[in-house]
Amino acid sequence: MQTITFYKYQGTGNDFIMIDDRDETFPLNDVETIARWCDRKFGIGADGLILLQNHDGLDFKMIYFNADGNPSSMCGNGGRCIVRFAQQLGIVNDTASFNAVDGTHHANLTDLVVSLHMSDVTTLERHKDYVFANTGSPHHVQLAQDLDSIDVFAAGKKLRYELYGDAGANINFVEPIAQNQYKVRTYERGVEDETLSCGTGVTAVAIAMHYTGHATSNEIDLETPGGNLQVRFKISGSGYSDIWLTGPATAVFKGTMS
Repeated sequence: MQTITFYKYQGTGNDFIMIDDRDETFPLNDVETIARWCDRKFGIGADGLILLQNHDGLDFKMIYFNADGNPSSMCGNGGRCIVRFAQQLGIVNDTASFNAVDGTHHANLTDLVVSLHMSDVTTLERHKDYVFANTGSPHHVQLAQDLDSIDVFAAGKKLRYELYGDAGANINFVEPIAQNQYKVRTYERGVEDETLSCGTGVTAVAIAMHYTGHATSNEIDLETPGGNLQVRFKISGSGYSDIWLTGPATAVFKGTMS
């Protein structure tokens, strides 16, 4: 039986199992094992599992799996955490470049935070009650009142399936708390529950709020149940570019699993 060393990381409460897979021995297609490891009662417990692999032209490659064990689209907080993990492994110092499912990402690191360059957003869909944006992952952004009282699990699950079908989308409920500052709660597909934070989610929120005229700045502060994040961007003719997601990313513990 193979024993694998893992590391647990979290970014504003969005937590991930990190594995150094530069020797490419991890069973990529073992959905059952990945899901079991992510299970909070019978496994390590995490919102997802991330492999760090070698890349010919960049510092490393990121492979991301949702908590259900299936490969998924880009994860912003996971991207920030893997950069911190790569720093711990001695692969990078204060900057990093890596490949993910949505292309190349760059990052800057300090002692306290990791800033991750996100994919450009060129298309947004504005509907009567919400905005849809793809920020590396698909996101539904909807304004809400009294956000703390919302049953995010029930409301998010309903929208995730009724509006977006089996493929699904992440559902973000947003409440303004000050000028260019928002409180966000997110239901994540693949986790199928509310998470304490979602990096691509707050990115979608920041851009949607600016797109609809609710926000006036290109630097937006986001408060999630797991902590605070910042998103800054540039407005271009084709949408939004030079998008950066910034916040803490820290190691939690190290262990082994069979």
